[in-house]
Amino acid sequence: MAEANYAISSVGKGDKYMMELVENLLEKEGIHLDKNLDYTAAMLDDDYNVIATGSCFGNTLRCMAVSSDHQGEALMNDIVSHLIEYQYMRGNYHLFMYTKCNTALFFNSLGFREIARMEEENIVFMENKRTGFKDYLENLRKESIEQLEKMEGDTASSYLSVLRSDGEDSGLKPAEGIKIGAVVMNANPFTMGHRYLVEKAMEGCDILHLFMVSEDASLVPFSVRKKLIEEGTSDLGNIIYHDSGSYIISSATFPAYFQKGDNAVIKSQAGIDLHVFEGIADKLHVNARYVGDEPTSLVTGIYNDIMAEALPKAGVECYIIPRKEFEGKAISASTVRKLIHDGNTEAIKDLVPETTYRFFTSEEAEPVIERIKAESDVVHY
Repeated sequence: MAEANYAISSVGKGDKYMMELVENLLEKEGIHLDKNLDYTAAMLDDDYNVIATGSCFGNTLRCMAVSSDHQGEALMNDIVSHLIEYQYMRGNYHLFMYTKCNTALFFNSLGFREIARMEEENIVFMENKRTGFKDYLENLRKESIEQLEKMEGDTASSYLSVLRSDGEDSGLKPAEGIKIGAVVMNANPFTMGHRYLVEKAMEGCDILHLFMVSEDASLVPFSVRKKLIEEGTSDLGNIIYHDSGSYIISSATFPAYFQKGDNAVIKSQAGIDLHVFEGIADKLHVNARYVGDEPTSLVTGIYNDIMAEALPKAGVECYIIPRKEFEGKAISASTVRKLIHDGNTEAIKDLVPETTYRFFTSEEAEPVIERIKAESDVVHY
């Protein structure tokens, strides 16, 4: 503990005075106050000045700083210990954090390991599991092998041999002559637009990895989204399905996808998410990523722009597919949610696959429909 044994208190969202002190401290230490926070703690001196702070969002630690007047007093150790204890209390044991490049070594000493860094943005992304990301990549490889073993054809067989030989001194070259694609989708819910993106990706590649965003931060629960994605693409073949976990578009890598944030935050988080994806692409020999054009979502639009610039530098081609339209308008999940919200479920019939429509006209969908109707804003930011 710190020598002076300063008190640490939680800061309520409505406590504007304390939040202003927290923000002032962060600014002095060159840190931006993230809008995506669900818990903030502040350490106070005897005169009730904020001398150290840290926050959480989901399973991440964020916005941690110690006043320059109190450097060397081990206050950051106390803040981190407090945040970890709070996260454990709410059942989060696999933790992630963002820090500046020059403080990554310090957090490494506290048990956090680096996953990705962006020198140009002065951001390092870390986790508290020593082999967390490595284990995740290995699980993706094993999942891919299991699904490839059920596929027919020379291409699947060749790719299977490559993945099986990874880590062995077999001399087999990485997926030469095979186009390995990837699509990441939230599908909230799965529409004809999502289906079209998968179809276009399959036209351009031999094998497609389809990553389903598993963060349960959407109006349509992940269990439903996954079911609708798999049912809506089951006839296409040569698709390998993955739950995204905590490493692709999640509250850890990209909270601005689900919560509003300013453009600078969106760009830095998108950059981290793409750095993580590059590691995934390398493990699975992915050499092409397909994304849908995004005319309505600010977040996805920025993400696509960064992706188009960053991925080719990592050896991954990026294809932005024009959106499928119906009656002159781009099909979007936001439009489908709005129709459901307004009680016009019949009108989604032309916008979604038959499997999605069948679900939303079944009794099973009633809790999801009620959830959508209860939301005041169903449009993706």
